[in-house]
Amino acid sequence: MRKSVALGLIVCAVAYSYWNYRTLPSESIPTSGGEVGHAEEISSQFDNLYSSVEEAYEKRLSDVQVIGVGRVVKLLPDDNKGSRHQKFILKLSSGITVLVAHNIDLAKRLNLLKVNDTLEFFGEYEWNDRGGVVHWTHHDPSARHIDGWLKHDGVVYK
Repeated sequence: MRKSVALGLIVCAVAYSYWNYRTLPSESIPTSGGEVGHAEEISSQFDNLYSSVEEAYEKRLSDVQVIGVGRVVKLLPDDNKGSRHQKFILKLSSGITVLVAHNIDLAKRLNLLKVNDTLEFFGEYEWNDRGGVVHWTHHDPSARHIDGWLKHDGVVYK
């Protein structure tokens, strides 16, 4: 019984956080300015919704929303098997590297992305021993998943 009540409370908290996220005014999501730091400003609005990449990596978490900023250290060839994904590796200020797999069938490709560029992100994290993968960095046309995004040079890709 206690587990059912606890699970119910967790589901309610996640649903409430998700509803707040989905109903944020559009100006709450960074769309211009190009300044690093918007991710940190937004993060305070999602305290119960996401984990930092560092925390997710340390705790070996998967299927958690993450938000952050990193520097592009490597551009990888697109993955064209199934849904097409643009792939690149970001290095975070903590030193952790993370692979980003950005679905270019559902979102615009970051054509001007290059090594050493700074990128903000919001997506779903999957743990691995190399630092992890961030995906779902796009709008979900089925509205079954929280929309993610990438921000590069003041432009939001979702």
